Amino acid sequence: MTLSRLAALYSVATSYSPSPGRTVTVAESAVRAALAALGVDADGPGAVAQALARREAELRERLLPPTLVWWPGRAPEALAALPPGTRVDIVPEPDADAAPRGPHTPAPPPGGGHAPVGWTVPATGAPAPEPPAGLPYGVHPLTATTPDGRTARAHLVLAPARAPAPGPRAYGFLVQLYSLLSRRSWGMGDLGDLRELAAWAGRSLGAGFVQVNPLHAAVPGAPTDPSPYRPATRRFPDPVHLRIEDVPEYAYLAPDARRRADELAARAAKLRAGVLDGDACIDRDAVGELKRAALELVLDVPLAPGRLAAYQEFLAREGRALEDHATWCALVERYGPDRTGWPAGLDDPRSPVAARARAALRDRFDFHRRAAWLTDCQLAAAQRAARDAGMPVGLVHDLAVGVHPDGSDTWARPDAFAAGMSVGAPPDAFNERGQDWGLPPWRPDRLAAEGYASYRTLLRALFRHAGALRIDHVMGLFRLWWVPEGSPPADGTYVRNDADAMLAVLVLEADRAGALVIGEDLGTVEPGVRETLRERGVLGTSVLWFERDWAGTGRPLPPDAWRADCLATATTHDLPSTAARLTGADTGLRHSLGLLTRPLAEERAGAERELAEWLELFTRLGLLTPDGYGDGGQGVPVADGDEQEQVRAVHRFLLRTPARLVGVWLPDTVGDRRPQNLPGTWAEYPNWRLPLAGADGRPLTLEDLVASPRLRALADVLRGTPGDGD
Repeated sequence: MTLSRLAALYSVATSYSPSPGRTVTVAESAVRAALAALGVDADGPGAVAQALARREAELRERLLPPTLVWWPGRAPEALAALPPGTRVDIVPEPDADAAPRGPHTPAPPPGGGHAPVGWTVPATGAPAPEPPAGLPYGVHPLTATTPDGRTARAHLVLAPARAPAPGPRAYGFLVQLYSLLSRRSWGMGDLGDLRELAAWAGRSLGAGFVQVNPLHAAVPGAPTDPSPYRPATRRFPDPVHLRIEDVPEYAYLAPDARRRADELAARAAKLRAGVLDGDACIDRDAVGELKRAALELVLDVPLAPGRLAAYQEFLAREGRALEDHATWCALVERYGPDRTGWPAGLDDPRSPVAARARAALRDRFDFHRRAAWLTDCQLAAAQRAARDAGMPVGLVHDLAVGVHPDGSDTWARPDAFAAGMSVGAPPDAFNERGQDWGLPPWRPDRLAAEGYASYRTLLRALFRHAGALRIDHVMGLFRLWWVPEGSPPADGTYVRNDADAMLAVLVLEADRAGALVIGEDLGTVEPGVRETLRERGVLGTSVLWFERDWAGTGRPLPPDAWRADCLATATTHDLPSTAARLTGADTGLRHSLGLLTRPLAEERAGAERELAEWLELFTRLGLLTPDGYGDGGQGVPVADGDEQEQVRAVHRFLLRTPARLVGVWLPDTVGDRRPQNLPGTWAEYPNWRLPLAGADGRPLTLEDLVASPRLRALADVLRGTPGDGD
């Protein structure tokens, strides 16, 4: 019981409920390991007793927690608990006025700046439910001084009640950017392709958004981990996504440099041809090597005065975070990504050794800072193009759950991460062994101590060029499954975050950017989480094949039973494409790789049974004729084949739901049968390395995509009213 009490005081779980009426006790070793990662010695009864006594004394004597949240109409309980007569003083954050403001953020008073505010706690101890007049939304330093002279300092997060709400229903495309090659890209999709896709989809198809995979910078390797969900940093995008020819200085290359650049472009053309001919997968490392060589040439061109001013403004804005990331990039080039082989002293970015190394590698340091700026510029251009094309949302960026343990984030701030722990998931119906994602978690105590500054600046960077942000595994705002190093995923435990603070900072930054928030809330979700997210304006994610009456008949949910506050889609990057489900190609693929847990015939029968239930529902709703064909909205059966019309029926169904956003997996528009990622595989399947392809498996370019009759027919459905196809 003593260990359980200690764990509870540090928000470490000793049990959890994977389903109603069932409780699982976690391994005691996992509890001790999680406490150790939080700096608590719980190795043995004596150590546990001492740690418990210290923690209870600390909480008993503490005036305020390190971070407080003040929602409209709900003052922090900790303020009410202060002794009567305590003086509370708040100094508005210095950058409150400089930050972008959404429609709910109060404007600064004439002359700029916000005056300090304060009050004395009344005898009742109850503060007003609303914050003091004139205090803007933000994260503000707060000081409390009791009548007997005790002082406490805290961070006050003052946030609007909800994130911005979507406007009229919009549909958009979900795309893994690397997979979308054009005739101009260098072997993988780039930001130029994203800009063109957004402009075309908005102008020609009336699409409202384009959602992309995480564009975070990767950890170089041999080969580089291609997963966009294990980045070196989530703060800065990867320059591998640059369109080299779109860098303004490219036009001013000297003749010799131009010749070398043309040679690199010719090599890139061969790389692209190999992918599009189906002879090779996307080779991120080869693309990155060519682009780095080209950037070396481009960066020799001096910046014009206006461009130089913009670059200097970027450096000032990004500050130490960019300096650390650029330093890490230079060190990785010099010594490799495995930090255990680096010279002594380089494990501390603030050490004199690191400072000397940065000075010695100044050219490479400057190269990586400039590359980060150029990538940021092209992200901005892509979002401008989307909005100029009439998209009400534009780009939807994706925030990965965490970062690679050998990346720049963990090097720059090792104290912010839980050493020896990895994020994952406990055993569930989809994976009875549990999951270990190899991502070190943030320490909740360190986030709270800094007023969530790391989290806030991360969000602000991602919102800067986005109309919405998708939060991968949004349940992680509430709790994460920590797996001790060397243990199987099942031998982990949950550690809670301060969900109130995490949500308040998220809503604050979304409001300032005027952007939507979409939470990926698939899988096991503890009770109350979806309700809390909905209360704060965070949209959920509903995937067609998972929307069943799990508490009753188990049959597919009719469209009017779906939730409205969500992005509704047929599939995701981790699931089979719609064409693969309709044709059974996904079952065949998993069988060929030895991934099935049941005999092939049994697996196929189960998949066909589930599919038949959905097709029967589509037919009953008039979205398909009884023979599996649609009526094209004209009452006459179309004759372009069952599969294509069934794909359209799937999306007619999504339009029948009340979902505020409808997402279309881009491979579904052309009948691609291959998943971009097949969980449970690594060497067996080319995850994250496949180009977009048609139903015949032939890779398609962006130019092929826009000319596709199949895509146009699906877009006609999506642009119609929810009743189209009846």
